[in-house]
Amino acid sequence: MSPPVKRRRYDSSRRQDQARETRRVVLAAAHEQFLRDGYAATTVATVATAAGVSVETVYKTFGNKPGLVKAVFDVAIAGDDEPVPIMERDMVQRNIAEPDPRVKLADYARFVAEVAPRVGPIQFLIREAAAADTGAAVVWAELQEERLLGMSMFAQHLAEGGHLRDGVTADEARDVLWVHNSVELWDLLVRQRGWPAERYGEWIGQQLIAALL
Repeated sequence: MSPPVKRRRYDSSRRQDQARETRRVVLAAAHEQFLRDGYAATTVATVATAAGVSVETVYKTFGNKPGLVKAVFDVAIAGDDEPVPIMERDMVQRNIAEPDPRVKLADYARFVAEVAPRVGPIQFLIREAAAADTGAAVVWAELQEERLLGMSMFAQHLAEGGHLRDGVTADEARDVLWVHNSVELWDLLVRQRGWPAERYGEWIGQQLIAALL
């Protein structure tokens, strides 16, 4: 009787690395095409061709074109494609731990100014596509819900820390934060009026401090 065949242990790490690299290449191709060609002209097929993968791979990874553009946005706001929730990222955790509310709001405002050039063009792309495309409309609504939830949590954090001045409720603070991190405000001051990003971030911080603390 021959001895049993020893099977090599399946190395899943290599496959995971390949999957991450494929995802990175697809997202890079999608980001370029969406901003260059627009939402309607960009298709799963054109992205797959540019990335050198099959159409099936893109569908399997992202679901559909709305899922793909949402993933492009998520990477833009986070700065990477690591599976780490926004609330667990270093910037958010540092902000939560910061005891001085003025520093807290100023740091947050600088973050808003820093990410706006990355996420603003994608947000406008999705907003414009939402007028004619149901899938894009769903993504746009999801972005607004996520942003409002984030501002609700931030406002509640400020309220629980006793930082809001008398007469300012957590709901009002949420709405003030919501307005000041909107892509529309960035568009007005930076893209249309030519404000430098650094000045824009400083101004956002000043406005938040004056309105909330």
